Formats: sequence, structure tokens, C-alpha cells
Amino acid sequence: MIIRKRVHSKLNKLDQNQTPIFDALMEYHKRDTIPYHVPGHKRGEGMDNKFKDFVGNNILSIDVTVFKLVDSLHHPTSSIKKAMELAADAYGADMSFISIHGTSGAIQAMILSVVSEGDKILVPRNVHKSITAGIILSGATPVYMDPEIDKNLGIAHGISADTVEETLKAHPDAAAVLVINPTYYGVASDIRRISEIVHSYNIPLIVDEAHGPHLGFNDRLPCSAMQAGADICAQSTHKIIGSMTQSSFLHVRSERIDIRRVQQVMNLLQTTSPLYPLMASLDVARMQIATKGKELLDKAIDLAEYVRTEVNKIPGLYCFGKEILGTPGSFAFDPTKITINSRGLGLTGYEMEQTLAEEYHIQFEMCDLYNILAVGSFGDTKENHDKLLTALREISAKHYGTKPEKREILDMPAIPELAITPRQAYYSKKKKSVPLRDSIGMVSAESLMAYPPGIAVVNPGEIITQEIIDYVQALKDANLMVQGTEDPAVENIKIICVE
Repeated sequence: MIIRKRVHSKLNKLDQNQTPIFDALMEYHKRDTIPYHVPGHKRGEGMDNKFKDFVGNNILSIDVTVFKLVDSLHHPTSSIKKAMELAADAYGADMSFISIHGTSGAIQAMILSVVSEGDKILVPRNVHKSITAGIILSGATPVYMDPEIDKNLGIAHGISADTVEETLKAHPDAAAVLVINPTYYGVASDIRRISEIVHSYNIPLIVDEAHGPHLGFNDRLPCSAMQAGADICAQSTHKIIGSMTQSSFLHVRSERIDIRRVQQVMNLLQTTSPLYPLMASLDVARMQIATKGKELLDKAIDLAEYVRTEVNKIPGLYCFGKEILGTPGSFAFDPTKITINSRGLGLTGYEMEQTLAEEYHIQFEMCDLYNILAVGSFGDTKENHDKLLTALREISAKHYGTKPEKREILDMPAIPELAITPRQAYYSKKKKSVPLRDSIGMVSAESLMAYPPGIAVVNPGEIITQEIIDYVQALKDANLMVQGTEDPAVENIKIICVE
């Protein structure tokens, strides 16, 4: 299989300057339409001023419901259909679907479109909890693949192509393979080679590309899933590109995926009352990346590289870049991601994040035991970056040399044994709550994870180990947010009762 490298905007067949959803809403607005339809605030007239005075009337005036002028998400025939076609053209797909259920919803739809109850699906262990949710909903059996672990940074990178190949040889009856492109930290696997391996088994490659909606629009970035020949991928357009939170795309190729089934699954999962301003922002964001992406991304990359260079001059801090490439699972790197390791200051990522938020009013995307993560985008400025660098220099001056360097890296627990499928465990009626410390050897009915990034250390159906309990306690001791259980304090966990 020959896969051509391409930057999408150079091959567009449609006029990517179009914004059909936004244009339809503007037509509704210009008509000064009298609303006898929901929502009940009636273009803001019924909205309390406490909210309206801040957001303004414009956004409320295009908060509409389904009718002919603005089209229907569940049965698109005009503006929404055109917007989906434009997105497919921009990203190199056969069809693109709008998700106002975020990428979590798009990922669940992606999985439900490809696998059914009893099917095997190969997935990396460092997947987002939405993938586990999709597996639960589908009834599929997950076969987990170990990602490559960076012992210096204490984070998981991508899945190596060799790992995918070896796992498929061990499970040739798998129905699909899912990979992440790139990881939360911006590291990508050799997705072209993975695509070739997966397709040699004539099964689909499905991709969680939540952190890659900008890939493919600048040659300084890793290869996108669609460029690599993936069959279906979900993207968080709101993460890097300028759409509003909760708006995402699901891109599909038709060779191995039934596009009509994808539409049916999306209809099953999504509300019949979508927020039109969300869809309009997605429409405009697609236009922006398709027509101005290279220029905007050049600016974002240059600014991120400036921060990376300056951070690496600050005692006790380290911001990795392309020097990590060449190891398994680290084939390419997205330079817009800025991961700052604070081990040299003797500080946890949580301590760094809280200091920046509370003392400097600088909020990072997430933290883990050893790192804080900043997401670069079109919205960054050198002025803001300089404020960040000033804050980091002050934190370094205060802490460098005052605490021992955190040398010990806490290893992720081994993948636990799967006793029953996640769906069987989740829906089991034979559950009880027990203290987490007493759950060793029992089958979990819940998940345990640090969120963000939402990577589970145990999933429903897996056997809980002492290693898992110790790891969760270490996360809690470091003040990281552990969740997944009904018990908000994560002192108890539901397990499957064995008769």
C-alpha cells in the first residue's frame, strides 16, 4: 500500500472559505425572526440579565432549534451536510461527522461503529477513559498493549509498530486496532507503518486523535491519521484549533467502515437538541485551519519552541523536544505541546501547577507526578509566554537546591488480568463496595485513574493487585485527582461478588 504524504489544504476540491452553518445562522439573525420555538429564552429575551449582560445577545440570538433554515444534525440535508462535506475535504476523509458530545462521544461512536459484543479490539493501555466507555457500551473484549515508558520523564509515549505487529500475531482474530496519535504530551508513533500492519490483516485502524486536529496542515507536525491511511479517527477540534469546547469531528474512510452505520450510531448517542453556536464554531474553525493553517501553526510552533529553549536555561526544569525521538513509540513530536519536568526542583507536577495557578494566575492544561503540560495554539502570544517564563524563573530561584531532586520514578502498575469483559463487570448486578485496601485479588466493577489525563490503572472486569493499590495511594499522596469510583474519596471500590 502506497500512502502519499500530503498537506490537506493543497488538495482541497471544495472552497474551504465557506462556512455554511454559520452563514445559515446569520441569515436567521438578519431576518430578525420572531421565535415561537425552543429554547425558551427566545433569542435572549427571557434570559436573566445576570448571564445575558456578560455573554451578550449575539450568541443567544443564534441559539436555535432544528428547522429547515438551519438544518438538522440527525438528518442533515443542507448547511450541516455541506459543513460535513467541507470537513471531509479538508481532512482527506470520505465523510466527516460533527460531534457536539465532544471527542469522548465521537470515540464511543467510533468504537460502536466498528466492533460488537464479543469482538476483540487491540488498544494501548494509556487510553482515555472514553475508550473504556466505548468498549463497555460495545461489549467488546479489550486486548491491551503496553506503551513505551519514558523512565526519565515518568510518562507513557506511543505504541511501537513492533508491539502492534506482535499483538496481532498473538490475536489474529482481532476485529480492530485502536491507537493514539499523538499522546497528550505530543509524542506520536509510526502511524504509517502501524496502518500498513493493521491493514495487512484486513481490519480497520481506528485512531484517538483528540490532540491532533491540527496535524496535516503544516509539515513541521507529525503525520495525521487520515494521511497515514487510518479508517476512522476522532479529533478534539476545540483543543488546539479555535472551535468551542465540546465540539469535535469524526472523520471516516469508507473502504472498511460503513458510513451509514456511523451516522446511525452518532444519532443514537447525540442529543436531538444540539447547540448551534457549537456547530457554527466548528464550521468556522475548519475554515480557519484549512485556509490559514500553515501560517497560524508556524507562529504557534515558533512561540512554543521559544518557550522550550528558554525553559531549558532555567535551573531545575526540563522541557523535552525532538531529542526524545528515535526510541520505540517516539517516532514524531508535536512541538506545540510544552511539557515541563520539575523533578530537578524537588517539586511534583501538582505543586508546580498549583503555584503557577494560585500565585501567578497561570493555568496549565494538566499535571502528573513529575510534569506540567501547556498546550500551545493560535491564541498564544509572546507577551504571555514571557510572563510564564518570568514565573518559572522565580519559582526556580526559590526552590532550586533547597530540596533533593526527585530521582525515583513511580512505575505504572502492570496491566492487570482481565477476568470478565468490562461490559459484564459494569452491568453486573452482583456488586458490593469494599475498602480499597481490602480489594486485592477481587474483580473490579469500577475504574481507577488519575484525571487528567484519564488513564486507568484498573478497569471494570480486571483483578485488583497490591501494586495498583500502592500506586493509587501514591497518586493521592501527591494530591493528584484520582477518580472513577462512586466513592468520591476513593477509599472504597465496588467489586464483583463471587458466589
